[in-house]
Amino acid sequence: MSSETIPRTGSAWWRDEFDALRPALVAHCYRMTGSYHDAEDAVQETYLKAARGVDAFEGRSSVKTWLYRIATNTCLTELNHRNRRVLPAGLGAPAHDPDTRVHGDDSLAWLEPLPDAVLGQRAGDPGDVVVLRESVRLALIAALQYLPARQRAAFLLREVLSWSAAEIAGTLGVSVPAVKSLLQRARGRLDELDPDGPPPAAPDPGVERALLDRYIAAFEAADAAAIRAVIQDDFSLEAVPHPVWFQGVHVCLPFLERHAFAADGGTVRLLPTRANGQPAAGSYRRDASGILRAESLWVFTVTGDRFSRAVKFPGPGLVTAAGLPARLA
Repeated sequence: MSSETIPRTGSAWWRDEFDALRPALVAHCYRMTGSYHDAEDAVQETYLKAARGVDAFEGRSSVKTWLYRIATNTCLTELNHRNRRVLPAGLGAPAHDPDTRVHGDDSLAWLEPLPDAVLGQRAGDPGDVVVLRESVRLALIAALQYLPARQRAAFLLREVLSWSAAEIAGTLGVSVPAVKSLLQRARGRLDELDPDGPPPAAPDPGVERALLDRYIAAFEAADAAAIRAVIQDDFSLEAVPHPVWFQGVHVCLPFLERHAFAADGGTVRLLPTRANGQPAAGSYRRDASGILRAESLWVFTVTGDRFSRAVKFPGPGLVTAAGLPARLA
C-alpha cells in the first residue's frame, strides 16, 4: 500500500499498516539479530521511532518501505553492541564420548528460536507465508550470523524482500556499487558455509507432524529404540547454553539413555508446536507439587523422512510464545 492511498487523519494514519506488517517486521528483525527477544525489542523501537518521525515522512516511498528502513537501521545500531549469536555446533567439533560432562556457558551470545505462532496467520497469498517461514529456518539464521551486519542487511533486503540496489543503498547510506559489493561478499560467504546449497524441499506438514508425534511418544517413554527409528544416522543433539554437543546415533542414544532419561525419570512431557518453520516441541518438567511447568523449546530439522537435528532452547517464555500453556495440571 503506498503512502498516497492512506488517509492521513492526525498522526496515526500509518499505524494500521504497522499492525499489519508487525509479524513480518519481527521476522525481519529476527533474521538480523538471531534473537526472538531482540527482534521484539527492535520492532517496538521501530514503532516508537516511526511515531516520533511520522511528521517528517514525505511519502517518497511506501509506508512499508519506510518501516522496514527504520527496522533495519534499528537492528544495525543494536548489532554494533552485540557479539555473533551461536549454536553449540558452531563452536567446534562434537563430543565423541556420551559421558562427556555437559556444562552451561552463559558468557556466550546464544542464538534463539522464533516460534511460528509469533508470525500469526497472515492474510493474503499462502505462498507469502511459506516464503516467510522458509526465510527463518534455523540453519539459515545460524549462517547469517557469520555475516557482518551490513552484509547481512543487504542480503536480507535483496534476497528476502526483493529490494533494488538503489533502495538498499538509501537504507544503508552507501552507494549502489557498495551495495553490490556487500551482496557479492555475503553470497560468497554463505556459499562457503553451505557448499551443498539450499536444503531439499521440506516434507508435507502432515508427515512432519507424524514424525514429531512418534519422537515425543518415544522420548516420554524413554524408549531409545523408538527414537532410533525416527532419526538419521548422523543425527545431532544440541542444548543451549551448553557448548558440548553430540552427533551420530552411536553417541546421541547412549547420552539420552544414561543422562537425559535417567535424570528425567518420567518427569518430562512434550507438546507439539512449530518454530522457525520447523517441527518443535515445548518441554515441561514436573515440580515438587506435581505441576508440569514449561521449561524449554525443542526445534527439530527434518532431512528426508527422519530427524537430522534437535536443538533445545531454555526458557518458559519461548514455550508460551509458541502458543502453549505455561503449565500443565
